[in-house]
Amino acid sequence: MTLTYHAGGDGIDDDCPIEQVRLTVLPTNDPSLPALTFRTWVLGVASCVILSFTNQFFGYRTNQLSISAVSAQIVTLPLGRLMAATLPSRPIQVPFTDWTFSLNPGPFNLKEHVLITIFANSGSSGVYAVHIVTIVKAFYHRSINIIAAFMLSQTTQMLGYGWAGLFRQYLVDSPYMWWPSNLVQVSLFRALHEQEKRSKGGFTRLQFFIVVFISSFAYYLVPGYLFQRIAYLSVVCWIWTKSITAQQLGSGYYGLGLGAFTLDWSTSTSFLGSPLAYPGSSILNILAGFSLIVYVALPILYWSNVYDAKRFPIISSNTFDSSGQTYNISRILNAETFDIDMEAYNGYSKLYLSVFFAIVYGLSFAALASTLSHVALFHGKTIWQMWKKTAGGGHLRDVHTRLMKQNYEAVPQWWFHTILIIVFGLALWVCEGFGKKLQLPWWGLLLACGIALLFTLPIGIITATTNISPGLNVITELVIGFMYPGKPLANVAFKTYGYISMVQALAFLGDFKLGHYMKIPPKSMFLVQLIGTILASSVYFGTAWWLVTSIDHICDPSQLPDGSPWTCPGDHVFYSASIIWGVVGPLRMFGKLGVYSQMNWFFLIGLLVPVPVWYLLRRFPDKKWIQHINMPIIIGSTQGMPPGRVLNYTTWGVVGIFFNFYVYKRFKGWWSRYNYVLSAALDAGVAFMAVILYFAFQSIQVLGPQWWGLADDDQCTLAGCPTAPGVKVEGCPVIG
Repeated sequence: MTLTYHAGGDGIDDDCPIEQVRLTVLPTNDPSLPALTFRTWVLGVASCVILSFTNQFFGYRTNQLSISAVSAQIVTLPLGRLMAATLPSRPIQVPFTDWTFSLNPGPFNLKEHVLITIFANSGSSGVYAVHIVTIVKAFYHRSINIIAAFMLSQTTQMLGYGWAGLFRQYLVDSPYMWWPSNLVQVSLFRALHEQEKRSKGGFTRLQFFIVVFISSFAYYLVPGYLFQRIAYLSVVCWIWTKSITAQQLGSGYYGLGLGAFTLDWSTSTSFLGSPLAYPGSSILNILAGFSLIVYVALPILYWSNVYDAKRFPIISSNTFDSSGQTYNISRILNAETFDIDMEAYNGYSKLYLSVFFAIVYGLSFAALASTLSHVALFHGKTIWQMWKKTAGGGHLRDVHTRLMKQNYEAVPQWWFHTILIIVFGLALWVCEGFGKKLQLPWWGLLLACGIALLFTLPIGIITATTNISPGLNVITELVIGFMYPGKPLANVAFKTYGYISMVQALAFLGDFKLGHYMKIPPKSMFLVQLIGTILASSVYFGTAWWLVTSIDHICDPSQLPDGSPWTCPGDHVFYSASIIWGVVGPLRMFGKLGVYSQMNWFFLIGLLVPVPVWYLLRRFPDKKWIQHINMPIIIGSTQGMPPGRVLNYTTWGVVGIFFNFYVYKRFKGWWSRYNYVLSAALDAGVAFMAVILYFAFQSIQVLGPQWWGLADDDQCTLAGCPTAPGVKVEGCPVIG
């Protein structure tokens, strides 16, 4: 979409150009409300610490648990009001200074609640670098200095502050960078805090939230515990119970999902998030790309047997050998050096992927390349104009930016630059010091930072306008794998510094935009984000270090006692990636020594595909629908598959189209009042029931009544079978 901005004669437009924002965010501010209060610190720090500890502690267990910030957002509201009702209000003087503060500066207000939620966001988002610490100690059984491990966790999380500071004026101040997912939070805050008069026969937003929350909470007991099978209902498999092809077509879990559906909200949102939070154009772009890839390209490629596709499942994220069996990494790994044993590799097999997984890799290459060209073509002029206006002291503004500039001091740019310099220096120390246990040289860190810097703005623009964020994990693994093969720890360290620093930058900027909408003082936002990140990183690391050093054989199911929950499923995936990309390496997958070297053409394809759309828009500027075609989103639509399933996408799309097209156009008043509140309430109900089910039953292995409906798959196990003649896989019939 090409961005243009029409301002009044004074350069200020009091009307936000995005309709969804106008319908959701109040164009007002009360700067007299206190924000960074004693209540904010107590409840914010407590939320951050509790969520950090809980999510990391249970992240190592077989039945993982992740508590989202929305849980803290709801719980802290009554706690804040309780503190406002009970704490003394007299001022307290800080010893040896003239500063005073109050434990109770008045009623618990919206701005305090927003900052507490930002604290909670820091605690709920995870620390990616902890995976490195875990695989070093629990999988590779090597030592790592505790200071180096701690600083690794801190620097990978903090480096993103530098990128956030560099691009804040483009991704926060611009009214066109509207961060759609924030509108769900804005609606929930308004529902929880605004006093409304109920209309006759209707609900206030808070009443509506409570009704939907209770309904969602109660209902999730069914798909979450009692009748898990209704999460994946694949009718075709019930009819053709012995046909591999029919199950490949009909399985919503293992196949193409024709005729499959779900009765579970969490299934619809588990990989793409709530469809109610997406712009309608983003939903159409995703569904267009998804349909072309899954229902056109995949059947052609699979049944044409491209890349020996029929030897492997039609959709799978596993790696395979030439006989169709799961690839046995231990056969080619030198246990002493953690490098590839070339003699064993040459005597075993090249590494194979399902044809769908191979195409997803190629499309991820294309999506990143198209992101650069799309942003250059469609947004380059506007970015240049914004840079010139900023350099000259002016800004493109809407009412929200104007109110923020009028009422509050901006965060000085040197704060971000200082953090960037300090954190980069510490990261360099971690990589080059401590015996170079991370294997990543100084030039690798520089290159990782360069990739993050290059992609933060273009991916930030895509995220801020579509609610979809292309990832850098594949490209970072690919680059370091080609340049520095045979170094698994260097591979994961490079990926973390390059990929996660960008993810953190976008998280910081997204929270800044939330504070922008809610009119939070920028310096208070910065301080809360900074301390929340440091605190969360410390708690995540401390919890992980404690567990991996105190639980014998953690993450090794073959050595753990029967029934032990400490199996670390997420870390196994991370470990496998370090072997595949760091030991086998992309040269033996996507290079001349691998099966999938043709996938590299996708870089060129991705770079070129936005050009025809850009040309059509210039040629036919009156055709408004053209400006909504977003090639990076179309190409990268299946980036969550696998592990995302077809059914996760189809039901997400159906719900999204219903609410963001039909309801939005026919019942705009209802949509503007309740749509985002509905999204928050459904998510919150599922989250709270999931927590209760985990602690009350699943954590102690009370898994519910044993019956047909308890299984969490769709009875389409044949959909994962090969169809090539003579391939023998356990549980599958052999095709003659």
